[in-house]
Amino acid sequence: MRIFCTLLAALLVGACSTVQLAYDNAETYLRWRANDYLDLDAAMAEELDGAIGSFMAWHRADALPKYATFADEAGARFSRGLAADDLVWGYDAVMTQAREGVRVAAQRMAPLLDRLTPAQIAHFERALADDNRKFARENLRGGEREQRKRRTERNVERLEEWVGRLSQAQIDRVAQYSARAPLLDEMRERDHKRLQAELLRILRARQARARLPEMAANWERGREPQYVAALQASRREYFAMALDIDKSLSANQRGRALKKLRGYAEDFRKLSRERP
Repeated sequence: MRIFCTLLAALLVGACSTVQLAYDNAETYLRWRANDYLDLDAAMAEELDGAIGSFMAWHRADALPKYATFADEAGARFSRGLAADDLVWGYDAVMTQAREGVRVAAQRMAPLLDRLTPAQIAHFERALADDNRKFARENLRGGEREQRKRRTERNVERLEEWVGRLSQAQIDRVAQYSARAPLLDEMRERDHKRLQAELLRILRARQARARLPEMAANWERGREPQYVAALQASRREYFAMALDIDKSLSANQRGRALKKLRGYAEDFRKLSRERP
């Protein structure tokens, strides 16, 4: 389900100017990624096209209007200055949309997945191993200092996509968050492998229709307690940073972010009215 999560994340957090482009090319991208993972024959590839088309039709009609409403409400909350309750609301809303999206994607894909051959499942397992090696190269290299520095740089880049150039004081506050929050990537890697192993068990048992939608929508079940605690601690630190950054925003920075949120809402509504 990673390919569907990738699409959802792109639509929720990508730049407004890319939303139309991402959506226009979503079916092609999903088809390419699924074939890359599963090595489908011609008949299965045709069935995949139908599953992706069904998912995208649902997403356009049902999910995009909810994204637009979310962007409207987020803009209203952000315009008056953020409080802790606003961050909790935003996190919960995004998680609700993510769960709904991956559940529907799993339902659409499950009949095809239940007919994968042992050779196709083995191909999928090798593709997941390649993903794991790439994750390790990109996220686990270097010691603690280097990893915290990379996290600071990533978060500065993401914030600047929204509000424009940060002041030095704002950058320092991001660095403080990165220094305080626990490092997650080693635990995240183990959790990826846990989910992959569960998915492979489902595929080998041909139980995707019976088990995959629930598993996909509740991916956090079965996590290591240490990882759950670290995620909660990291979220607390991130929320504290976000509130401090919000208080320090200039009028231009806040205005830029509000303009992006309004653009999201407009783009999501426009896309939901279009027909492929």
